[in-house]
Amino acid sequence: MKITNIVAAAAVAAAGFATPTLAQDLTVGVSWSNFQEERWKTDEAAIVAALEEAGAEYISADAQSSSSKQLSDIESLIAQGADALIILAQDASAIGPAVQQAADEGIPVVAYDRLIADPRAFYLTFDNVEVGRMQARAVLEAQPEGNYVMIKGSPTDPNADFLRGGQQEVLQEAIDSGAITIVGEAYTDGWLPANAQRNMEQILTAQDNEVDAVVASNDGTAGGVVAALTAQGMEGIPVSGQDGDHAALNRVAMGTQTVSVWKDARDLGAAAAEIAVSLAGGTEMADVEGAEMWTSPDGIEMYAEFLEPIPVTQENLGTVVDAGWIEKEALCQNVAAGTVAACD
Repeated sequence: MKITNIVAAAAVAAAGFATPTLAQDLTVGVSWSNFQEERWKTDEAAIVAALEEAGAEYISADAQSSSSKQLSDIESLIAQGADALIILAQDASAIGPAVQQAADEGIPVVAYDRLIADPRAFYLTFDNVEVGRMQARAVLEAQPEGNYVMIKGSPTDPNADFLRGGQQEVLQEAIDSGAITIVGEAYTDGWLPANAQRNMEQILTAQDNEVDAVVASNDGTAGGVVAALTAQGMEGIPVSGQDGDHAALNRVAMGTQTVSVWKDARDLGAAAAEIAVSLAGGTEMADVEGAEMWTSPDGIEMYAEFLEPIPVTQENLGTVVDAGWIEKEALCQNVAAGTVAACD
């Protein structure tokens, strides 16, 4: 739904407001879990731009990877007059009190990219199970047999298990046939690349470096994995990721990462802003364009919207350049001439 249409619909729902007045009166508060990942800055820019277009105000807070700070952050955003909240949850199991407080104040919540299993939150994300499938397909195509390592996301983020489930769907047949063996698996606390690197180093030590492929769940963890592999002279074995981080796309071009599943954060951020404005204006969740009823793994029925990801490998690297996601110069830094079509 275009932002102008959303504002118009919201104005009808909130009788007594003209469209420009409503937009200018709205404040949307965004609670970020952290800014450690490159992509969150892109998400933020998209949210801010869409809110500015609607005439709404943007306020935000960075929880700095602390679930307790995030609760106090959200309390502060509410106190500052937020009419809607967009929450990137640090810990899905700890965010409940914030959702309750928002509900008590009549403030709609958009669960941004990470599940908040509460029917009072509108869940907006990419299809993370499919992201996991895409990661595993790319790695399996590049390395159809051998020893695999699974570097998962944060244990407090439901996305980590959505991704892992999709990966398993694709790998199961090869596991059953004996073509591949999973020799190591670890969650990555906080999605921190340093933690992923440490986990990978420990697995390499335990396996005497007999590892043939790594399914890493995002580009940050992939960066940690590649650092551990490079230290052992093993760079170039298949490694997956996601988010389209510029450093990761450069690794794809150089051949040290096999795939980055691109989730265009510009689309996600714009959609979150539009939905927040719409809900703040009185639109029901069921009436949000693209909304569908979805059941969480815990059996909770809630409204959600899922955007489509795109796996980016050396073969289609031109896609991200053409979309203006990354400059060719940044993509192709240190890439040997004639080795990658997108860099020629």
